[in-house]
Amino acid sequence: MRTLPALLVTLLVVLAGCSTGFTGGPLGGGSQGPSAADEATPTPTSTSGGTDFDFADPDEDRLGWEDGYWYNESVAYNASDGLNESERRALVARSMARVEHLRELEFRQRVPIRVVNRSTYREQYASGDANYTTTFRTFDNAKFESLFLIGEDQDSLNVQNQNRGANVLGFYSPRNGSIVVVSESTPPELRNELTLGHELTHALQDQVYNLSNYTRPTRETYSAYNGLFEGDSHYIEQQYRQRCDGEWNCLSLPGQGSPGDSSDIHFGVYLLNFFPYSDGPPFVEHHRDRGGWAAIDAMYDDPPASTEQVIYPEKYGEDRPTNVTLTDQQTGDWERVRPESPREGQVRPAYASFGQSGMSAMFAYTIADPYNRSAVEGAREFVNREGGQVDRRDPFDYDLRWTSGWDGDRMHVYRNATAAAATDGSTNETAYVWRSTWDSPADAREFARGYRLLLEHWGGDRVSGDRVEYVYRIDRQPFADAFRVSVNGDTVTIVNAPTVAGLDEVRSGGGSLPSGNATADDGTADDDTDSSGETAAAMGGA
Repeated sequence: MRTLPALLVTLLVVLAGCSTGFTGGPLGGGSQGPSAADEATPTPTSTSGGTDFDFADPDEDRLGWEDGYWYNESVAYNASDGLNESERRALVARSMARVEHLRELEFRQRVPIRVVNRSTYREQYASGDANYTTTFRTFDNAKFESLFLIGEDQDSLNVQNQNRGANVLGFYSPRNGSIVVVSESTPPELRNELTLGHELTHALQDQVYNLSNYTRPTRETYSAYNGLFEGDSHYIEQQYRQRCDGEWNCLSLPGQGSPGDSSDIHFGVYLLNFFPYSDGPPFVEHHRDRGGWAAIDAMYDDPPASTEQVIYPEKYGEDRPTNVTLTDQQTGDWERVRPESPREGQVRPAYASFGQSGMSAMFAYTIADPYNRSAVEGAREFVNREGGQVDRRDPFDYDLRWTSGWDGDRMHVYRNATAAAATDGSTNETAYVWRSTWDSPADAREFARGYRLLLEHWGGDRVSGDRVEYVYRIDRQPFADAFRVSVNGDTVTIVNAPTVAGLDEVRSGGGSLPSGNATADDGTADDDTDSSGETAAAMGGA
């Protein structure tokens, strides 16, 4: 396996520490690490605020004041040897006041903070779950294989947990109403306010809107909702940073924003999960500029219906995705994979949807492909640059030529029952059918053309086909399989099987569409949360 291209090495440096969130669901990521200015040695006392501000405690709770501290008030501490309990309490109170001031919402209660080192985080929060069933693991492996992110030679759940352990800086748990901050120092210490501010924004969201009430059933809806949740929090973090670089004096010690070894990071999973941190803040800023914070508050009653609405903020509330229908047609030994939920009380229906952001990550990962040196045409457009430098505020562009015009998608996963029984279920021959609809036949054809280039990138050879249907075979790992790509009007159907002969067993006739008013075989949605059972999380992805 070759080393990462220079561009990706640069990105890993620029995005170092972009890995806070709120726990549960497919693992997400997002808090920027310290800027160069943050690395300066702090003075023993923070001296925020001007002489004309009345720092007296108000008669009743006020925005920008918490637990005895105003957002711009001086806080006395000596952080050279870590914060003691009273210093940490004062810093947390002022950080809460600052988040209130920026977000214009009032905290309802104090938020407990726990600081752990990275090894403790890996052991307690990113070590996986022994309750993963074989069916659940099979389904998850097939999903990541279908996006050409994680091949048959790796376990997708293990890769995601490794990503979490490598670069998470902190998370908020709605279940416990508390924050965990990951420190690189020994003993673990709270060393800057940016991670804290990001997580406190999640705590504020939870106290006001109750994040546990939101059901994000698929990868697509999970990412779309996080475009609001993480976009809101990350936008506040960006505002927090600007003031720390200006009128606010902020706690900043070296060591907080340097996550684990970048060699442990799977860049494809990283790109899949970074979406809400890249496109979410511009989405929030767009609507805040037009309707103030009241417009953002209203969105918590009506979150974005798709990642497309986050990528193109003007489409919010105007362009709802199509509910794609797909009926099973498998024959022989093939059976539908219906994964059990890893946690009691959760529902994990048996289909997946990736949305425009997931499809864009699929194409973009070719710039980090450790097996080939050339990216798929157009994939390099994914990286945003300003003056030749990566745009730190919005580093990635999930609006790619191949995915523009997405209108809905649905995937069913299958396994060969005979092969599963022969191996005690420990390994499976898997297959899938992935159907997507597009705004126009031209958009459908464009996606199909890009997908055929993607197959060729991963070593696929065309073995048959015409202008409507193409059959490819990839003979080399990690994605050795057969694929049939069919276009019917505004719909693209991709059939995958281990062999070309097996394609017709998984779905006869390739891309034939259901007739009349046929509907999906179940009306439920794929609960794309991970085994932790919380409501969102940090770098990884389920």
